[in-house]
Amino acid sequence: MKVADVMTAQVVTATPRSTIAEVARTMAQIETGAVPVTDDGQVVGLVTDRDIVLRAVAEGLPLSTPISEVMTEGVETCREDDSVADATGKMGGKQIRRLVVLNDSGRLAGILSLGDVAQEYGAKQVGRTLEEISESTPAAQ
Repeated sequence: MKVADVMTAQVVTATPRSTIAEVARTMAQIETGAVPVTDDGQVVGLVTDRDIVLRAVAEGLPLSTPISEVMTEGVETCREDDSVADATGKMGGKQIRRLVVLNDSGRLAGILSLGDVAQEYGAKQVGRTLEEISESTPAAQ
């Protein structure tokens, strides 16, 4: 199965100039914990609710601060035609919960989360798959 078959394709984005408050409100409205940050159609980062708590709230930054100050740069990605097994292997190896999905042009196509995979395959299978991946990674050996 391909990533495109499982990913969330309808993704709301922010720009680097969006404020922390704007992004937090968006997260609350659409009930998500992660928003890709794009600039001129290119993914330049990802901001999570955890980023906002640890890098903004805990540091006392004003809510008017641009999201670029707290986002994660250099996000992990996959392609929409990658296999779900390869993508989840990458997630397990990097110990991350989501991958930004790019199309053939390198532009945002969606997000693949552990929740997407669990919904498709069932939580038990996801747990077994991630366990197998973690056992086969060099760090686990």
